[in-house]
Formats: sequence, C-alpha cells, structure tokens
Amino acid sequence: MLNILKFRSSKPSYNGYAVVTGAGSGIGRSFALELAKRNTAVVCADLKLESAEETAAMIEEAGGTAYAVACDVGKAEQVEALADKAEQLLGNPVSLVINNAGVGIGGKFEELSLEDWKWAMDVNLWGVVHGCHYFVPGFKKQGCGAIINVASAASYTAAPEMSAYNVTKAGVRALSETLYAELKKDNIKVNVLCPTLVPTNIIKEGRIPDRYSKLADHALMNYAMTTSDSVAKLTLNRLDKGELYTTPQVDAKLFWVMKRVSPNLYADFLGFSYRFVK
Repeated sequence: MLNILKFRSSKPSYNGYAVVTGAGSGIGRSFALELAKRNTAVVCADLKLESAEETAAMIEEAGGTAYAVACDVGKAEQVEALADKAEQLLGNPVSLVINNAGVGIGGKFEELSLEDWKWAMDVNLWGVVHGCHYFVPGFKKQGCGAIINVASAASYTAAPEMSAYNVTKAGVRALSETLYAELKKDNIKVNVLCPTLVPTNIIKEGRIPDRYSKLADHALMNYAMTTSDSVAKLTLNRLDKGELYTTPQVDAKLFWVMKRVSPNLYADFLGFSYRFVK
C-alpha cells in the first residue's frame, strides 16, 4: 500500500482518495467532480448534508465513487470525525484533502461585530487549520499526501471594507506557505488557491451589506473571467506539478505583482481610490 501511495503522490489528483470540504456547491463541487474524472474517490463534506449528497450523486451518476458527509469545519471535533470516517468510507488512507469551505463577509470595520469576526474566523481560518491538523499526521505516517487550501486574492489585495475576510484568507495563505516548506521533506505537496471573482454562492450565503450585495452579484456574473470548473482543474494541475500558488485570473496576478514590486505605492493607491467610494 505504501509504495502505491508514493506512486500516486507524483500526481496526487489522479487515482487517489480525497476529502473536499464545502463540496456542496461552487468551487468545492467543481473540485469533487474534476477529481472523479481523474479516477479519484471523493468524500464530499459540507455543512448542508443535502448539498453534499447532490454532489456525490452527480459523481456516482457519472460512474465515479463518492460519499456525502455533514461537517461544520469550524468545529474541531467534527473535522476529527470526518478524517476518521473518510478513511472508513474510502477503505483506504486519504491521499488528498481540499480545505475549501468558506464564507463571505464584508462591511466597514466599525460595522462588524465580534460575533461576525468569530463566524468568519471559525470557518475561513480555523476550518483550514482543523483540516490540516487532522489530516497531516496521516500523510506523514503513509509517507505522502497532498493539501489544497482555498484562500483568495483578498489575502494580499487588502481591499477596504473587507477586513475580516482579508484577515482570514491571509492566514490561510500564510499557513499554506509555511506548510509547503515544512512538509516538503515528508513528500507532502501543498497548493494555495488565490482567485479573485469566481461565480459561486459565497455572496448570497455570506454576510455582505445590502449596499454591496447586488453590485457583488453583478460583478460575479459579468467580470469573473473564469468559472469554478476551470479554477478547480487549473489548481489540481498545479498541485500535480508541485506548485505552491494558484492565481487563476489576470487581475489576481496583476495585484500580486503590483503589491510585491511596490507595497507602499499599492497601499497609497488603495487609500486614494477609496476616497471616491460612497
């Protein structure tokens, strides 16, 4: 079994055993469906069991192997149970975990309550920490494994009125960068996904001020420059190649370069531009 797993680790998105959180819709569902096309069995985890079951049914109808599990990633005990149950359902050690579950939140800093902050931190950051915490030991034991953490370009763009979201996603990116270096000697691959706009339900199901919700929906539908299916496929391909970062859109790459070349000028530009936002 160990030799087989090490062979699979050369391209961990193929012929493996995966767990995807937030698999009931959006990017998570796209990850699950794309993995199934690559002959990988998938445990579809989601806060809403019915949504996870829908994704699993789609995979099974296409001839793949999938299981649905309800899981609140913000609760450590549920992620621990997910790790145990996934291996039982799959009948094999998990070879890939995709920490995708996330929530959207926006608003001026003074508008956000501490409860809002905790809600965002529990899912967006602690959910990823929990996923890594409970799956990495198994990867080390079997001598290989792979992790995809879904962050956002918000992790470095630092756009105004997105403080809670920015902070949580910056934490995910920092964790991923650290694990990439720390786990390399253990034959564990890590990739962090940092997109800008991707058409998903994150706006509808998030805590976004009414003054921005319609604008955000319009932007997602008309200016995303990609789809969740394309993002999932690209991210899995980059993971297979051993790449750390996936920035799927041109604007995500542009913001990354701007900030790295001149961080102070970039920050000044944001501050100047925000003066014209009502």
